[in-house]
Amino acid sequence: MTEAVDTPSIPCGADGNPAWWTGIIYQIYPRSFADSNSNGIGDLTGITGQLNYLSGTLGIDAIWISPFFPSPMADFGYDVSDYVDVDPMFGSLSDFDDLIAEAHRLDLRVIIDWVPNHSSDQHAWFKESRSTRDNPKRDWYVWRDPAPDGGPPNNWLSIFGGIAWEFDDTTGQFYLHTFLKEQPELNWRNPEVETAMLDTLRFWLDRGVDGFRVDVAHYLMKDPAFRDNPINPSPRPVGKDRHDYDTQLHVYDNAHTDIHTVHRRIRSVIDDYGDRFSIGEIHEPDWDAWASYYGDDLDQLHMPYNFSLLWVPWTAEGFRSQIVAQEAALPTGAWPNHVFGNHDESRLATRFGTDRVRAAAVLLLTLRGTPTIYYGDELGLVDGVIGPGNEQDPWGKLYPDLNRDVCRTPMQWTPDPGMGFTNSTSRSWLPYATSDTSVETQIGDPNSTLSLYRTIIELRRVHTELALGAITMLTDNPANVLSYARTLEGAVSYVAINFTDSVQRFVFPCVVDQILTTHAHRETSFSEVTLAADEAIVVKPVRW
Repeated sequence: MTEAVDTPSIPCGADGNPAWWTGIIYQIYPRSFADSNSNGIGDLTGITGQLNYLSGTLGIDAIWISPFFPSPMADFGYDVSDYVDVDPMFGSLSDFDDLIAEAHRLDLRVIIDWVPNHSSDQHAWFKESRSTRDNPKRDWYVWRDPAPDGGPPNNWLSIFGGIAWEFDDTTGQFYLHTFLKEQPELNWRNPEVETAMLDTLRFWLDRGVDGFRVDVAHYLMKDPAFRDNPINPSPRPVGKDRHDYDTQLHVYDNAHTDIHTVHRRIRSVIDDYGDRFSIGEIHEPDWDAWASYYGDDLDQLHMPYNFSLLWVPWTAEGFRSQIVAQEAALPTGAWPNHVFGNHDESRLATRFGTDRVRAAAVLLLTLRGTPTIYYGDELGLVDGVIGPGNEQDPWGKLYPDLNRDVCRTPMQWTPDPGMGFTNSTSRSWLPYATSDTSVETQIGDPNSTLSLYRTIIELRRVHTELALGAITMLTDNPANVLSYARTLEGAVSYVAINFTDSVQRFVFPCVVDQILTTHAHRETSFSEVTLAADEAIVVKPVRW
């Protein structure tokens, strides 16, 4: 028995082929990817030097580079002090141009972060804005008078803890900061701000950037009446690993309905440049609200990021329900996506368990939609260990159990003391997650996690239904085995993943041949199979 999932069409580029962004995206955290000048911090030239690995060895289609703009680094680049330059820590505009040229030579697309909700308090715009109340840029940020009692204008909270308003002694008003106080909120209701920010998009598009990952894309528009958020009747506990942000229902401090008008105007700029792309960071648990960022006419984001699988319990039913829910919520013609890790979350090997890394790789790369691989996950890297007092992450300094340093440790290229990330005598900005694995040690091992990733990626190219086909859930089998068919123009592949630590019997709809497994090699055809603990298998009907 199968559970059909309605399948929208495949997005196409101007040449009529599937759009490039239906391929595989690989996220690079630039501080941690490759250090070309031996100062212990990754840079753009380091990334350029490893593009052959990404394109040729691994076989991905696009890279997303986290922020590299000038910044005081209060939030490691998400506090931007200049939207149209490169921080000297990472190199220069010339280095970026070289990166773009080499990436395009290798047929790699380049996506960069764009941080439109807030700037750094060191940005020239904010310095002007806070200088006097009558400065021409005063209204470029969100300023409000104190409440009658002299306190903050309303009860809005910062994601980093505490009230989201900072009092400015110079002008006697509060400014809004949803994140750190060093990250004042831009006022997108001011047309001059919108014009200036859209011009920053054009600056990078003119330099050849292929797309943008839009940071906190749902925060751009707030309630114009600045009403208090209601109290959350069921908050998560506040403690050493939780702060007070969850004590409210955040209905007024983000995602005001006119945000969709703003995203349509952003999309219009991107569309002016042809075959370009946008994907938004949208933390929205309601599927219909999440899907609204595609736009009814697919005229907003090309995709809002789907974070639903990051923290799903490792059960077949948990993953099945989220996959089906996303498919059901998609507007007609929209393309889905999946992400198992990023720079804000514990690594997938730590969250799901090291025994499940291989099954997770098969799942991520065979679901319908664009997968994003977080750097190092193809090696099975685990969270690093950051000793007390050594936290770099501003959030981690406030809430040690939420420290994001653990997933930002340097990429491990070779087994030498600098792990190929930096000079063997240099100290990396964060400690390495482990000393017993690297690209070099895994590349020649056919049983390594890296080899598995390479094999699945190649299978997606050979058996295109695994990349572009419809998905149909198979439901006539054990509930703790997640299984589905991928079909395209008469071709079919079946995927089955055992989510348990015990063997499971599984029956396919027909006699099949195995084309990939994370465990046991099977040479003969079969219709019924015993899956090992945590095994994932990909098969095709006999005579394919």
